[in-house]
Amino acid sequence: MANAATTYATWHKDPQGDTKMAESHSPYWRHFIETVPERDFSSKTILDFGCNRGGFLRLLYAMRPFRRGVGIDIASESVAAAVEAAGNMPLQFHVETDLSPFADSFDVAFSYEVIYLLPELKQHAEQMFQALRNGGVYYAVTGCHNEMPLWPKWLELIGNNSNAPMQDRSPQDYIDTFVAAGFDVSVKRFGYDGFVHASKDRKYYPSILDALSYPAEFKLLFRIEKRV
Repeated sequence: MANAATTYATWHKDPQGDTKMAESHSPYWRHFIETVPERDFSSKTILDFGCNRGGFLRLLYAMRPFRRGVGIDIASESVAAAVEAAGNMPLQFHVETDLSPFADSFDVAFSYEVIYLLPELKQHAEQMFQALRNGGVYYAVTGCHNEMPLWPKWLELIGNNSNAPMQDRSPQDYIDTFVAAGFDVSVKRFGYDGFVHASKDRKYYPSILDALSYPAEFKLLFRIEKRV
């Protein structure tokens, strides 16, 4: 299990923040699921790294049913909420950051806006390599990188709101780290083209065009494949 120094009750300093985050992420999760090329997960074991309250895995199971899903997260109260909401779905949740107990366990892994928070990205990449089966794929989404125009502002804003410390990396930093761990890495723009709420928080999006361009152009989807 993760030690006490690396876990929190909630990711947000505001205890209600994790619930609000899940609600705001839902349309982007749906786009994420529709974007990945895999369509049949019926025989697959899935990992959601940074699962928070479990909403992504529940949505994935509704859209692309899988054999088993595992979510891990550092936020204990959010994981408890995920367990409570799992019902009879084949889901397990753990307050954890360490993937070493899950060697050769997963066919497909996902993370959504998580990797920018990881202080030990190299360790995460190496552990993910071990956790995936041969030919397994890790899909990681983030727009939090230092080539995103709003990043200097966000680095402070998100940092003031997050219990987890912020990391300042470039897209190439992510690519190089996963390549060094043994993965083949490809990337595309996330390309979200749905409606964006016109009332998006102006602290984060000074212009409505910022709110439109961020998920379409600057949020990135990494496809990280374990070499056989």
